[in-house]
Amino acid sequence: MTAAAPVVPTGPDGVVGLDFDGCYRALAARDRRFDGQFFVTVSSTGIYCRPSCPAIRPRRENVDFVLTAAAAQQRGFRACRRCLPDAVPGSPHWDVGTDLASRAMRLIGDGVVDREGVDGLARALGYSVRHVTRVLGEHLGAGPLALARAHRATSARLLIQCTSMSMSDIAFAAGFASIRQFNDTIREVFDETPTALRRRADTTRTPRTDGTTVRLRLGLRRPFAPAWLDWFLAGHAVDGLEHHDGTAFHRAMTTPHGHVIVSAELHDQHVDAAVTAGDLRDLGPSIHRLRRLLDLDADAEAVDDALAADPEIGPLVGAWPGIRVPGAVDGFETLVRTMVGQQISLAAARTHVGRLVTTLGEPVDAAGDLPVTHLFPTAAAIAERGHEVLRGPRRRMAAIVGVARTVADGALTLHPAMESAELREALLAQPGIGRWTADYVVMRVLRDPDILLDGDLVLRRHADALGIDLRDTSRWSPWRSYVSMHLWRDALAPTVPTLRPSPPAPRDGTDPTVRASDGRQPHHDPEENP
Repeated sequence: MTAAAPVVPTGPDGVVGLDFDGCYRALAARDRRFDGQFFVTVSSTGIYCRPSCPAIRPRRENVDFVLTAAAAQQRGFRACRRCLPDAVPGSPHWDVGTDLASRAMRLIGDGVVDREGVDGLARALGYSVRHVTRVLGEHLGAGPLALARAHRATSARLLIQCTSMSMSDIAFAAGFASIRQFNDTIREVFDETPTALRRRADTTRTPRTDGTTVRLRLGLRRPFAPAWLDWFLAGHAVDGLEHHDGTAFHRAMTTPHGHVIVSAELHDQHVDAAVTAGDLRDLGPSIHRLRRLLDLDADAEAVDDALAADPEIGPLVGAWPGIRVPGAVDGFETLVRTMVGQQISLAAARTHVGRLVTTLGEPVDAAGDLPVTHLFPTAAAIAERGHEVLRGPRRRMAAIVGVARTVADGALTLHPAMESAELREALLAQPGIGRWTADYVVMRVLRDPDILLDGDLVLRRHADALGIDLRDTSRWSPWRSYVSMHLWRDALAPTVPTLRPSPPAPRDGTDPTVRASDGRQPHHDPEENP
């Protein structure tokens, strides 16, 4: 688990457990920090709630606590209509945990069970169906089918209350196999018909659909520093694939049933998102990947509390609370972009990747007037024609084409449910990939919270200037990835106005694309140059 640990402690085997007394204290305090980290079941009413539910506190003898909404549903409880427990941010443990249950939850959130069944889930995790089912049942209180069903129910409620789509379209977009299954599940989980759920929606505040575009408001855990992610996304935006217009970030994304164009406008307390999809079955995976890209499920308060106590890093945390670690929407894309950027400026890396995208990427229809025109190229496309498009040292070009061929052949996989050590070892075995590149890819693709990029020249020099010793960093564990972001942000602050010590006020028209004139970005050691 990432966070405020007394309520949801992690055992020595990495498995999350629940402490009844701690959970009840959180319930009594209506502590929002634990929304999504566990759920409250109330036997006297037959409902389950988030810990911060505003309803009258139930008696101690009538409550129990579970880690997932699916476990509550499996026990016969329905979702509370006041606190909407399925609307909370995802558990930070499933986002970054290394145990089997956490890794399985990441794949379930991406819709793997809906698309490939439990067999596909087990295959991706490298275990038998029986073992995966047993582990999830023991640790989460529900098997993979029940967990996937709960995920479908949440997606369906969002579409029912946040769009004007027909119920039949919603049923299939959310991943249900039939209208009957959709109706039965909604009644069981929410104790209402889909039509009744829609009638209760607050249409004055709820975003609606606009053609094939679904607009949603994404929740997050505060504090949240949107300017950092705005700078990162704008500074790395690749022409054709991505665009930052000074207010929102837009990009094309390959999805299981085709592609989507996602947009995200970041605010202090939420993110306004829009998804333009040719196939609405891709809505759930798209939102899941966007949340991971923006690190929205992080327990930022717990991270900040832990690091603020450190005499060296504490001042940086105090100056910029709620910083996030950017994730990734596609592992192969992140790897290639990182390799292309070795030993060159940020602007040059964008130019090289942009040439790959517009030459080898599949064209897409832009949403409105957005200059988003192509998907990132497939591994097969780069393996076949990358040598025609790539520029730079021959060894680096050969390394990129070689790793693309390895991914296309299935010899190397990169998905968010891998173990960090497994992926790091696989990457280091590839020609042209050194320690910095492997660490950076693991940090972003797997959302590993404990990667210190001490091989990064900018971070290392800035740490030296601040008198911070990067040789002994165990005191920052397990939050070293966030330390890396704080050091990087502070190093860039003198030349990037939006990254100055005090977080800027909510968006005031400042262009977040302003960045260091020398194009500084994370660099690896010179010996890593392939």
